[in-house]
Amino acid sequence: MTDPTASGPAPAPEAESAKEPRAADTATAAAETAASTAGPDAAAPQPDVAALAKEAAEFKDRLLRTLAEMENLRRRTEREVADARAYGISGFGRDMLGVADNLSRALTAIAAENRENLPAPAVAFIEGVELTERELLKAFERNGVKKFDPQGQKFDPNVHQAMFEVPDPSVPAGTVVQVVQAGYTIGERVLRPALVGVAKGGPKAAKPGAEATEQTQQAGVAPGEAAAAYAANESAGKPDGAA
Repeated sequence: MTDPTASGPAPAPEAESAKEPRAADTATAAAETAASTAGPDAAAPQPDVAALAKEAAEFKDRLLRTLAEMENLRRRTEREVADARAYGISGFGRDMLGVADNLSRALTAIAAENRENLPAPAVAFIEGVELTERELLKAFERNGVKKFDPQGQKFDPNVHQAMFEVPDPSVPAGTVVQVVQAGYTIGERVLRPALVGVAKGGPKAAKPGAEATEQTQQAGVAPGEAAAAYAANESAGKPDGAA
């Protein structure tokens, strides 16, 4: 007997599964066609040329500023190193000036013409003091410290300090006629100004500014800066060139 409910043969499962890959292939092909039609320019955004140019200019400005700062730092470091070498012993040198002053006073206490009447041990002692003073001054010069004696020069406030005035019409007014204490320089700075007595009452010297500048240069000091540097160091209680 046959089943009356059967209407016909059932569809094969292989035919149904074959339809699904065909639909997937069709969708993939459509997507590829759309992508190839649009092209690469449609997918990537257009760059903002103005913004990029502005950013490049900012980076260039930062680079130039950094290079300038590094160059300034290099120059400042070189200057500080040079100042440290030239003026690093200013404090010690200023303290040693008292020793040099005492040696000079000891030698001037006995006039040269009176030494002939002294016994041999005293003469040998004086010669030893002279040798000590010479060696001290040589040590000063090796380290940039130089002594200057402005006797007979035009008074220069950059390197001289007037202690008193001496009436003397035989010399131009403002001439140094007496040196109470010798002055010292270190490099281009005043380590200690010379203490002097200045003449007054004589004829007025011609071109005082030019002569003052000349005397300052002879002392090895930069005009206009010496007095200010010395005053600043004295008020701060620091040696020249100290931080």
